[in-house]
Amino acid sequence: QVQLVESGGGLVQPGGSLRLSCEVSGSIRSVNAMGWYRQVPEKERESVAVITDRVSINYADSVKGRFIVSRNNAKDMVYLQMNSLKPEDRAVYYCYVHRRFGPVEAPQEIDYWGQGTQVTVSS
Repeated sequence: QVQLVESGGGLVQPGGSLRLSCEVSGSIRSVNAMGWYRQVPEKERESVAVITDRVSINYADSVKGRFIVSRNNAKDMVYLQMNSLKPEDRAVYYCYVHRRFGPVEAPQEIDYWGQGTQVTVSS
């Protein structure tokens, strides 16, 4: 099992910055991907920024150049630094972890989600 606890959401003006944090605990040795998704009402949850195998980072086109995802392995934390925020960035942001474990020929894969933190960008 993996537990995720997020913090750092809130209200910010357009052009402002926020930093989201996520504390990861539990069976973290088999985690091969972690990052952030977001969701707005009546839309599917979308990937924002995900680190895979500790080296590969994928950003949504809409946040490239503005958001930075990072992890601190010593503290088992993952962060999302959000700069130049826009009203369309308003969403509930979810911390995400993907585990892969078991035999190579037939691995088990499980996704875990945090409880979500609201980010509102408004003047």
